[in-house]
Amino acid sequence: MSSSTSTSFADLGVGDNLVRALASAGITEPFPIQVDTLPDTLAGRDVLGRGKTGSGKTLAFAIPMVARLAGTKRVPGRPTGLILAPTRELATQIAAALEPLTTAHNLRVTTIFGGVSQNRQVQALGGGVDIVVACPGRLEDLLKQRHLTLDGIAVTVLDEADHMADLGFLPVVTRLLAATPARGQRLLFSATLDNGVDKLVKRFMNNPATHSVDEANSPVAAMTHHVFGVPSVEAKRVLVHKLASGNGRRILFMRTKHQARKLARQLTEAGIPSVDLHGNLSQVARDRNLAAFSAGTARVLVATDVAARGVHVDDVALVVHVDPPAEHKAYLHRSGRTARAGSAGDVVTVVLPEQRSDLAALMRKAAIKVTTQQVTADSAPVTELVGEVAAYVKPEIRVETQVGGKPRPHNGRSGGQNRPKTGGSAGAKSHSSASGSRRSGGRTTSTAGTGGGLAAFSRDGGGSRRRAR
Repeated sequence: MSSSTSTSFADLGVGDNLVRALASAGITEPFPIQVDTLPDTLAGRDVLGRGKTGSGKTLAFAIPMVARLAGTKRVPGRPTGLILAPTRELATQIAAALEPLTTAHNLRVTTIFGGVSQNRQVQALGGGVDIVVACPGRLEDLLKQRHLTLDGIAVTVLDEADHMADLGFLPVVTRLLAATPARGQRLLFSATLDNGVDKLVKRFMNNPATHSVDEANSPVAAMTHHVFGVPSVEAKRVLVHKLASGNGRRILFMRTKHQARKLARQLTEAGIPSVDLHGNLSQVARDRNLAAFSAGTARVLVATDVAARGVHVDDVALVVHVDPPAEHKAYLHRSGRTARAGSAGDVVTVVLPEQRSDLAALMRKAAIKVTTQQVTADSAPVTELVGEVAAYVKPEIRVETQVGGKPRPHNGRSGGQNRPKTGGSAGAKSHSSASGSRRSGGRTTSTAGTGGGLAAFSRDGGGSRRRAR
């Protein structure tokens, strides 16, 4: 982790326990947004933070929250810290970032979001938790069912507030904030203050200190943008397959869920292990596919805008806008999956002739200057970006047993109705179980991952098989 400043966490007032916990996690130098905000947040002030994606804001609010709540009495159903996030993925990643800090002070954290059974969440609340990281809808449901109260909240964080507004969450967020004590500390982080975010600031924040790192919606300096023009849909298909073929992690963005699932399946069948991420997947499937991408079992993540915010995987070398987004904020947030936290990265937008004028307008709004290059899959700029082509990974052939006991060969596709049903908990554990084999009617069925990609593959040649872990 690098920073342009020589200021240390201790210099900013962070306690010894947290400094050691950060160092154990490999975090030794604060980022600019942390340098700017920590003196105020640690002093108990309300803070309005504005920073581009990947700027380090999660620790900017996690550190003061843990410092404030350390040593407080834990009461079942009455948490003292609340973090609101717009998506399940972001909530999960915030909780993961909190873990080394909360462990240092014996604080308990739980996540609350829809798409999964509420039973585990209710049990966690009943057992007593200090910090709740939640999506607004499910949290309000549990609040109405009286599984928790927010009257003990000492610190409230609203992360990605502008995205909350984009998703239509502001009414429920307003009700949730109104249920927290007015005397509590409130931290709000947002790239912009439009779509009603400014009303939240005026109503719920008490003389907040405002800190901005880079202009709102500014592109990341370490990010290189490319626009590749192609003459036809077929030329685009070939180009996208080539861009996906290199070593390292790549995220490909599509407009629709169906197209994301389809492309992930096509890439997998072409020997490029891929998984999809979109709103039609269950939470277990989302977690499993993200675990495969994080672990490197799948090199490519094909996603809709559900992954444009809140999904952080280290060392994403390339982001490809297979379908240009509808507006400039989506472009910047999609692109922000690479070049995070000081790292460099490349972003490619593939454009058909009829899309060029709309893309030019979008780029102007995003303040990005880039010249369109007409390319084929074999053009030098493409070859340079792809780098070394990764080894072919043969999709696993499996046999599914139909009703009536008749076996049918399966070519490794796992989308749609043929997707195997898998149990287990979310995350890497369920991902591993989904990659094993199960008995059905006396025949063994090897199962692949969910969605459009696969979680289990066999190397071509030699007969050796590599399993997802």
